[in-house]
Parts: sequence; structure tokens; C-alpha cells
Amino acid sequence: MASVAQLLFTIGTFVLAIAFAAHVGHAVLLANGRPTAAAPGSLAPRPAQAAWAGVATGSFVDGRTAAASPTPRTFASGSALSGASRWLGIAAFGLLGTSLLLRALLVGRGPWGNLFEFSVAFATSIVGGYLVLSRRYPIRSIGFVPLGVALGIALYASSLRSDIEPLVPALQNAPLLTIHVGMAMLSYGIFATSFGAGVGYLIQGRDDRFSWLPGQKVLDEVAYRAVIIGFPIFATMIILGSWWASIAWSRYWGWDPKETAALVTWLIYAIYLHARNQRSWAGRPAALLLVIGFGMVLVTYSGSLWFSGLHAYSGL
Repeated sequence: MASVAQLLFTIGTFVLAIAFAAHVGHAVLLANGRPTAAAPGSLAPRPAQAAWAGVATGSFVDGRTAAASPTPRTFASGSALSGASRWLGIAAFGLLGTSLLLRALLVGRGPWGNLFEFSVAFATSIVGGYLVLSRRYPIRSIGFVPLGVALGIALYASSLRSDIEPLVPALQNAPLLTIHVGMAMLSYGIFATSFGAGVGYLIQGRDDRFSWLPGQKVLDEVAYRAVIIGFPIFATMIILGSWWASIAWSRYWGWDPKETAALVTWLIYAIYLHARNQRSWAGRPAALLLVIGFGMVLVTYSGSLWFSGLHAYSGL
């Protein structure tokens, strides 16, 4: 079963690379304004305003008037490449997820007891978070951003040892390991889509200058939805981690590098949730916080590789 799980991971990473390339190709077609007929059964392209009208409410984007758009152009959003990019993403998620499931059956806990397992789970959650949000919002043109991050993490995981080894005593708490680290993996993946939306918002500028990208209202709403889902999961992860620390190390908080990075990450997203509805911080400053926040997510994920601490064992 271990060899099958490893094979599925390898195939899933390969399919993820193709999905990333397909999303890049889709974005290039959109950027070039290449007209195309909608693929059978696909969603027909809509004018720029219809893509975001009425989506976001109660945020800094309310009250803004969209720039007058020229005669609507038909882009490649309904092309065969667009549909293929989504199905490739679904296939990659299925393969990586099945690999994790087999690994979980082998180890009898959440399949994230070492850096290899956690990296695979991180990449899988990024793909899953993007696929869920892209079903509701027209964000496929920025899909290459979260999928690119997922691909990079999956490729990094492929360079790590994947051997199944006994956990050190502090980690031998299957329920807390499964829930605590699982919540970290899930929230990290969700934050990746908010990062992609933040990057898109910064590129768009004040007046939605790129018609091939989602409008600012869509990007703002996607980022906000991702954060309000990921933020409480991340906060619960920190609370459970403190409880586990009291069991394993007889203290709730010790300013371990990974603990400190997680706290800073939580604070950045808390500031974003407050800043998004403040006029002086609305727009680009709030989007910039999303980019900084995900940068701290990556520091939290990899910090134990660079700093010594109690989380250094198993690479976690």
C-alpha cells in the first residue's frame, strides 16, 4: 500500500503540473483577448460588469462605480482549455487526496506526521480550496497562482524522505496530531486562494484595467470569503496546539519559533479582517496584507527548518 500511495503522489504531482500549465495557457489566451466559441455545456462569457455585479456587499468596494467598459469582447473563458484546466485540477486533487488516504490507513492517524506528509497535504488543500471557490466565483484566470504554489510545494515534497517511521514521544497523540496539524493544513490551503486574489487585486489597479482578470469586487469577495473560513480554523489550530503543548512539554506557550510565526500570521489576518472595512486601509493596503499574510504562512510552514525549536523534529 505504501508503494501505491507513493505512486499516486507522483502521478498526482505530474497531473498538477499539467493543470498549472493549462491554467497559465488559459490566462494567456484571456490576456491576448483571443476570441473563441464557448465549449459545449460551458458557461458562456459575460460582460465584465456582470461578472461581479452584486457579489460583494458591506466592504470597501461598496459605493465604487466601475469604470465604463467598452463593447464586451468574447474571451477564451469557455474554451476547451478552460474546461480541461479545471478537470485536470480535479484529477490532481483526487490523486493526491487518495495518496493521503492510503497513507492515513497505513499510519493510523492523520497523514501529516513528518514534513513530507504535511507538504503533500498542504499542496492538496491548496488545490481543494481553489477548486471550491472557483465553482462559485469566476477566478479561473488567476488559478495559476494558487496552483503554482501547490505545485512548488508538491515538488519540494518529492525531494523529501517519504519513509514511514515511528513518531517521537511528543507526537504520539494520534487524535491531537490528526486534528491540530489537519487544521493547519486546511487553513494554509484556504489562505493560498486569498493570496491569489490579493495578487490579482494589486495587478488590477484602481479601475479594473485588465478585462481578462476578475474585477476588484470579485477578487475582494473571494479573498474575504477565504479568510473568514480559514481564520477561525487557524485560530482553533493555535488553541489546540497550546493544549497539546501543555500535555507534551508541560507548558501552554513557550515562544517556540513555529508558535511565534503562527501567532504573527494570526495577527496579520486579524488586522486584514479589520482593515478591509476601514476606508483608510481599504483596497490595495488590505490586498497587500493578504500577500504578507501568506508569506508568513510559508514561514510558519517552513520555519522549523531554519530555526531550532521544539517543533524541529520530523520537520514539523
